[in-house]
Amino acid sequence: MSHNTFGHLFRVTTWGESHGPAIGGVVDGCPPRLKLAEADIQPWLDKRRPGQSKFTTQRQEADTIRILSGVFGGMTTGTPIGLMIENTDQRSRDYAAIADQFRPGHADLTYDLKYGIRDYRGGGRSSARETAIRVAAGAVARIVLGAAVRIRGALVQIGPHRIDRDRWDWAQVGENPFFCPDPVMAQTWESYLSAIRKAGSSAGAVIEVVADGVPPGLGAPVYGKLDADLAAALMSVNAVKGVEIGEGFAAAALSGEQNADEMHMQDGLVAFGSNHAGGILGGISTGQPVVVRFAVKPTSSILSPRRSVDRTGQDIDILTKGRHDPCVGIRAVPVGEAMVACVLADHLLRHRAQNPDAPTALRLPRN
Repeated sequence: MSHNTFGHLFRVTTWGESHGPAIGGVVDGCPPRLKLAEADIQPWLDKRRPGQSKFTTQRQEADTIRILSGVFGGMTTGTPIGLMIENTDQRSRDYAAIADQFRPGHADLTYDLKYGIRDYRGGGRSSARETAIRVAAGAVARIVLGAAVRIRGALVQIGPHRIDRDRWDWAQVGENPFFCPDPVMAQTWESYLSAIRKAGSSAGAVIEVVADGVPPGLGAPVYGKLDADLAAALMSVNAVKGVEIGEGFAAAALSGEQNADEMHMQDGLVAFGSNHAGGILGGISTGQPVVVRFAVKPTSSILSPRRSVDRTGQDIDILTKGRHDPCVGIRAVPVGEAMVACVLADHLLRHRAQNPDAPTALRLPRN
């Protein structure tokens, strides 16, 4: 019951700690004869890699992926795919002073209470460093899903500053260090985060992930709902404190007439007039874009002294030194994309196994 694995047919297990020699994982259940090489994985890791701007941790990790098993002649073999990334820029000495102290907002206390021992170097297993392997697994999941499914993420809020959706432009996401689809808000965020960083503080964020081309029928009632598995996967990401599908919490302010996605026939297919449901009804995909958002809390590692306690039960003041993201939400964008990809790949394989002859579009018979 170590709970280091998620998924059913497409299963991902991760291992390693922030300051250990390496982190790694195993992707099991990937179908055979799919083209896969390290070059297919590396670009996604490069999106998440630290040290790319002043707004992320300055830890310098190449995050170079190695495939250790499960691939032969450039193709998957159907056996477990072993993945590994070496850690090359650990500075464990930065954490020596807090070996017996509990940092507010971190997992220090709960790990100690659960296991009676913890790796205090950079948070050990609880570090966001572990998410690099999730991104690698997500790259494999994208290949399982195929080119018809496109998964894209964007940052839609940092602190109190939200994007203007009328200015949404996917082409802008790769043109700024924030994965921001709003070029005007990207400038506001730059000034805002610069002040946050100089003050040694941090800010939270909201990330939106959209999956286009998802076929209908993924997910199952009642305990295998697609939205439930997406929520669980994203809630497992470090610092995530909330997940919503489609309109999410905003649906509470809508009337039934406003929230219902009306349907009509178009070219022999069922079409929708809106997508308040986020592409999922009754836990099953509708064929519309799957839309999910998740909220990331402010980075808990800040330079301002905070009140806490140590392992001897003494009250203390603590501040966290080291290299930290002023907003972990920035690098959470590729992580969120990866988790959505893994869940969709798992549900696609489950759907094919149970219902291999299912329709791929919402076509109804004509009278």
